[in-house]
Amino acid sequence: MAVEGRTGRVTRRRVHTRANLLDAAFSVFAAKGFGHVSIEEVCEAAGYSRGAFYSNFSSLDELFFALYRERADLIAEQVSGALALDGPDLDVPAAVDRVTDVLLLDRDWLLVKTDFLVHAARDPEVARSLLEHRARLRRAIADRLGRARGHTALPAVLGDTDGAARAVVAAYDGVTTQLLLDRDVEHARAWLKQLLTALLTDGSGTLAHAKN
Repeated sequence: MAVEGRTGRVTRRRVHTRANLLDAAFSVFAAKGFGHVSIEEVCEAAGYSRGAFYSNFSSLDELFFALYRERADLIAEQVSGALALDGPDLDVPAAVDRVTDVLLLDRDWLLVKTDFLVHAARDPEVARSLLEHRARLRRAIADRLGRARGHTALPAVLGDTDGAARAVVAAYDGVTTQLLLDRDVEHARAWLKQLLTALLTDGSGTLAHAKN
């Protein structure tokens, strides 16, 4: 029993340490950029030693990937949840509002995400990981749009639900690129809402009638 209790405490402490290192790394990466950060800087920001770092991550690359996966998975879950609130009928304008609020997180996340994209562009293995996470997000969107078929019609130009999901992700990519430059979150939120409404409805916010 004593060993089990001690193991439980060690496990919880390690989980807590790992979470603190990820949070600290997020702040440091956003402020300085992935390629300009050292392990020592992450440890200093988190208040831990190098030993604590290496008990959780083998390298700065591994920590960076873990950080990206954590945030990307959270976004996929949030988008899926936002799209699931209407039941079988999909209220596209209301869903666009919810998804817009979820997708436009903060500029620090966009900076870290962009660093990861640039890093992945130069490393095929990392690129595969990034493509996998982007595909997961598209599947979450396409699945929800697919379940609404028969209740809500999508513009024919998008082809199928996968095409619609790709359009949603592409709109997000374009809007967030502008946000990185002009830092205008409110404008970016309004712009994304307009783009998604135009993509997923007749352009006016009015749902098309589903064909039986």
